[in-house]
Amino acid sequence: MHTKLTLRLDDRLIAEAKDYARDAGKSLSQVVAEYFSAITSRRQPDCTLTPTVARLRGVLKDTGLVGLSDYHAHLEDKHL
Repeated sequence: MHTKLTLRLDDRLIAEAKDYARDAGKSLSQVVAEYFSAITSRRQPDCTLTPTVARLRGVLKDTGLVGLSDYHAHLEDKHL
């Protein structure tokens, strides 16, 4: 069964999404359905983590680091 869904999105985002769908040879509905499927999937990741990566996973949780800019700031503090 298919149900119609109405979304309110920025005009530019819609245009870019339509371009993406066209370039991928899909309808925008297909792209959205695939995305929803991906984010709601309970499947395990397609790859297996190595023991080292598994140990490191989550070590930065709750550190307050946001992104690459925090990492760059850390490197500057450490090496300057």
